[in-house]
Amino acid sequence: MTHQWSRRRRHLLQAMAAGTVLSALPLSLPRAATSPLARSSPSGGASLPAVGLGTWITFNVGDNQRLLDSCADVMKAFFDGGGTVIDSSPMYGSSQNTVGYGLDKLDARDKVFAADKIWTRNGDDTRRQGRESAELWRVDQFNLLQVHNLVSWQAHLDTLKAMREEGAVGSIGITTSHGRRHRELEQIMSSEPIDFVQLTYNPVDRQAEDRLLPLAREKGIGVIVNRPFRQGALTERLANKPLPDWASEIGARSWAQLILKFILAHPAVTCAIPATTRVDHVRENLAAASEPLPDSQLRERIVDTIRSV
Repeated sequence: MTHQWSRRRRHLLQAMAAGTVLSALPLSLPRAATSPLARSSPSGGASLPAVGLGTWITFNVGDNQRLLDSCADVMKAFFDGGGTVIDSSPMYGSSQNTVGYGLDKLDARDKVFAADKIWTRNGDDTRRQGRESAELWRVDQFNLLQVHNLVSWQAHLDTLKAMREEGAVGSIGITTSHGRRHRELEQIMSSEPIDFVQLTYNPVDRQAEDRLLPLAREKGIGVIVNRPFRQGALTERLANKPLPDWASEIGARSWAQLILKFILAHPAVTCAIPATTRVDHVRENLAAASEPLPDSQLRERIVDTIRSV
């Protein structure tokens, strides 16, 4: 990758971190369907939708044919609704194979922004694990490879940077979850030329607001938000509570949509990746990525309301 392209890529990612267009990356991006999902600048072009699809637990279905087909139905609804970003990991049991099955069944390789992770303590296994994961996904290569939960991150990141230079992967990043190891994550974001960071953020888990999200905007690093519903615990806690009347002001018809709108309203957030096993839920999640989004005052009201429930 030339120095000129590196500068261009950084400029594009800065635009994306501000919620605008991602016109090009070293690998071609799937084009989002025309919908409120597409965050684009006046210049137009390909964009990265604001709601993706996680696969932790939900897609770990083994060889159960009924469940494999059910996950493929979820993927179809996701693509039909304009979604592109699917995130998985070798840590997620059979989830990678489930994604690959769905992509095969739906003939949808041209629709997916394929995001996966490197999860091995052996720093020499980056390329091997990446190849094995791509085989499970039934894709040639990934749009995004991330170091999962900072495991052996120095060695893996060195290899991922080389793979990006070679064009073997589009973008690279690093992840954490449950609000852990933020100090180390901040140091990596400050010193390493990564494209994406993945972290936990929602109205209850707001630690990332202090330093990580502002730093992502400053550095032009895309932010993927995991565990937006605390693996379902947050929406389950709210399930029997009435949605406040004022939620309709921003078009939120459920607690899940209210939570996603809170997350997506932060200017540093690129994409949230809720996981689900249900077609109706994936449609509900996708619909949250539409205007209007809450302003800062309403975001604080969302936090206060959920805290008091």
